[in-house]
Amino acid sequence: MLKKNQTPTETIGDVVFRRIRQDIISGHLLPGSKIKLEQTKERYEISIPSLREILSRLAMENLVVAEGQRGFEVSPVSRQELYELADLRIVLETHALELAFVEGDIDWEGHIVAAHYKLAAAERTLLNGDASRTIDWVRYDWEFHHAIVSACNSSTLMATLSSVFDRFLRYHLLAKTFRGVAVVSDHKLLFEAALKRDIEGAKAIVRGHVLSGVEHVLKSGFLS
Repeated sequence: MLKKNQTPTETIGDVVFRRIRQDIISGHLLPGSKIKLEQTKERYEISIPSLREILSRLAMENLVVAEGQRGFEVSPVSRQELYELADLRIVLETHALELAFVEGDIDWEGHIVAAHYKLAAAERTLLNGDASRTIDWVRYDWEFHHAIVSACNSSTLMATLSSVFDRFLRYHLLAKTFRGVAVVSDHKLLFEAALKRDIEGAKAIVRGHVLSGVEHVLKSGFLS
């Protein structure tokens, strides 16, 4: 029998890996908190050996810290890491979009239009004060940025960017506030630049978008 949210090609370990990873990124598992194996095994319905393997995989993404004989804990957060992730995201995303703008076809443009439509709808709801769409916004935000760079033809680049994007997103979810009109404007400008194949314009928008995100996180005060 398939576990909840498990696809036919996934193992139970894959599902649990994704669940724990999502719980770390969303802030449900708090930075610096101990991961007690017995409790975690029961919560995610997984064996101890499989759990150790999953936590080791998460440690490779710097989402979990392995403490030798003392076990595991959720990776802490810091201003230094926030700056490093922002810098790395800018490098990866601007390089990927430069490649994608050259290679993208009409289907690529269609994916961008569809992704922006969903993102804009979720953002309108959030701007109207309905925080219930926050989870949708998180998903649609990545889908939009992913659509723009998807034609870069590099699975390694995409996988690395996805990991960095999620770790950067973790800081925003811990800040617990929506960036508002400014982020909506950034997405609209990036959408327009993508359809015009304006490489330099899009790269500038991404840089400003990421750096303003850093400022927003720092203003929230949870890192002080």
